[in-house]
Amino acid sequence: MKLETIAIHAGNKVDSSTGAVIQPITLSTTFERAEDGGYPHGFIYTRAENPNRSSLERVLSALEGGEAAAAFSSGNAAGSAVFQALEPGSHIIAPSDMYHGLRTLINVVYKGILVADYVDLSDITAIEKAIRPSTKLIWVETPSNPLLKVTDIDAVVRLAKRHGIMVCCDNTFATPVFQRPFELGADIVMHSTTKYFGGHSDVLGGILITRRKDFFWEKIKNIQALSGAVPAPFDCYMTVRGIKTLPYRMKGHAANAQKVAEFLQAHPAVEKVYYPGLKDHPLHEVAARQMSGFGGMLSFLVKGSPDDARNVANRVKFFTQATSLGGVESLIEHRASVEGPDTKTPFNLLRVSVGLENAEDLIADLKQALDGV
Repeated sequence: MKLETIAIHAGNKVDSSTGAVIQPITLSTTFERAEDGGYPHGFIYTRAENPNRSSLERVLSALEGGEAAAAFSSGNAAGSAVFQALEPGSHIIAPSDMYHGLRTLINVVYKGILVADYVDLSDITAIEKAIRPSTKLIWVETPSNPLLKVTDIDAVVRLAKRHGIMVCCDNTFATPVFQRPFELGADIVMHSTTKYFGGHSDVLGGILITRRKDFFWEKIKNIQALSGAVPAPFDCYMTVRGIKTLPYRMKGHAANAQKVAEFLQAHPAVEKVYYPGLKDHPLHEVAARQMSGFGGMLSFLVKGSPDDARNVANRVKFFTQATSLGGVESLIEHRASVEGPDTKTPFNLLRVSVGLENAEDLIADLKQALDGV
């Protein structure tokens, strides 16, 4: 099956008892045992497994081209399962502009348990210098949040394999529609399913997908079942529903983002635009080689003070000033004020999740907001 067909069919199962074309929501927390004490339907207790969660894991594994998937209640819970599966004292190499929520998770929850170095993953030499005998994981996030840096996944994987290090790729911004980390050798792919998979800003979740079932993956599955940070059946149902339109939505997000990025680049009140689809992006060629589209996320620097940037965010009409991304509606946010005092994000940066509105309307909205700077 091609991607569009997988998105529609791999997560659905016609109900055998009623013939319902759409798989129903199974809210039961427990499942009937047979006379011999077995589980003839394959389900024991919904924390361990649920029909709707199985459907979600099946479709996302198929979309990414992995062997198996494990769904979680949030993207941070998914990332945390990888960190929990590492042995205490393990060293992680992560992006210098890693998503703030996961970076804080490592620095606060896993402080004293794991050791992390944050480096520019666009610089292979810097990654190699950071490798220690205890390095067990290189965490890749490409494009990155919020600076839209691009990491050469193939180059990182080749380096990691020489040292016996695992590579996990956060593919949230690109989705499997535009980027295929397993085809470039990554071991695990992570997503916040809250974003483009759900696609409508109304359901929280995360996913891990593995290229192969191995001992480390079994540890992750045990963490999923025993820790219980799993999505509810309704959340799984809603995410599967969103996935059905993912390939077509992503094409619209990317087309709009390209137009918005080109407009911003030409506006005199804009200092810099971060979008891998622009030819002057420092790693545009790498992005073009490993991505089939450049996604719906961009960031830009407003000329002037942080207040000037906030004023732009306050003046837009079609963009909603809010955290998160990947929904059909366009969002804009002053990231530094969200990330707090330890932020590495420029204070005049605005992050934009370009939605599926008419691109001309979005551009006109940004123009009127920027013209006042």
